Amino acid sequence: MYPPLSTMGHYGASVDLAIFSLHMAGMSSLVGSFNFLVTIYRNATMKMNRLPLLLWSLFFTSILLLLAVPVLAGALTMLLTDRNFSTSFFDYEGGGDPVLYQHLF
Repeated sequence: MYPPLSTMGHYGASVDLAIFSLHMAGMSSLVGSFNFLVTIYRNATMKMNRLPLLLWSLFFTSILLLLAVPVLAGALTMLLTDRNFSTSFFDYEGGGDPVLYQHLF
């Protein structure tokens, strides 16, 4: 999935399908974390300050997932457009920044 190798070395649908599968995994993580947040927040039996430590860790992990996964999905979309639509987000010769991939991931 590293951009110089994925844009020049692998010409086929294998990397595109890997990017698609990572998009689907990210979408399931977003939906699952949203489900955890809503379930914990709407808990009718106890207040937020009386939650066990496990639920607090799930709550904050879900918030972190909701913040991080869209950035990763954007980087995967940029890589997909570099491969299929001749953009140059990560290609140095086209004016892109190859270090941007490392910063996004």
